[in-house]
Amino acid sequence: MNNNMMEIKNLSAWYDRGNMVLSDFSIKLAEHETVGLIGLNGAGKTTFLKTLSGLLPSFCSEAITFHGRPVKLRSRDFKLCRYTVFAEDNSFQYFTFREYLSYVFSAYGKNLPDVSVLMQGFHFENYADILLKDLSTGNRKKAFLITAFALKPQLLFLDEPVNGLDFESTEYLYQQIANYKKYGTVLFSSHILESITLTSDRVFVLENGQIRQTFERGQMNAADIREALHYENDI
Repeated sequence: MNNNMMEIKNLSAWYDRGNMVLSDFSIKLAEHETVGLIGLNGAGKTTFLKTLSGLLPSFCSEAITFHGRPVKLRSRDFKLCRYTVFAEDNSFQYFTFREYLSYVFSAYGKNLPDVSVLMQGFHFENYADILLKDLSTGNRKKAFLITAFALKPQLLFLDEPVNGLDFESTEYLYQQIANYKKYGTVLFSSHILESITLTSDRVFVLENGQIRQTFERGQMNAADIREALHYENDI
């Protein structure tokens, strides 16, 4: 295992203080690894990613460190180290993909790259100059995914990234996730077992806002993860 990039101790998060979504949630992310979060609806996957992304201020924790130093999740320095693709995102509706890409790279202080290979891989070539609000759900997801993989942040958070994608784009997404370790660490949530087992070095099974079980590479198989989820049907 590589050195820890990020460590979170005893995180609790809520929308209503009387109803905790996450409680005593602890996790370590190593450098250059892919970590999957899987759980049934309501397990807390999206809430955790929203918290890490600075979108949920109602949380507390014993400690949060990044490269061994305390970090504030909403600080500018940390924001420049991570990028999140959410399951549903209706922001920047009146930007085209090219305008959004330019805006993001300017905000992160990076030079705008050639994204033609990513656009071809996601079959997005014909949609780059259409307003994001006029794109289908799947193509809007592709716009944010292309931006994410082009940006190459140290921490890449993906919330249900397969949702809305066609088969070929899903296969290409798996390739991008699997190859991302040369650039940084991927933390992604999914309820699709295939996406977890094909790409992850470790898998955390979430239930009722806590990590119920951890699977390391070599220990992962669909039957064991399904049993940990207490779910008998295919997911």
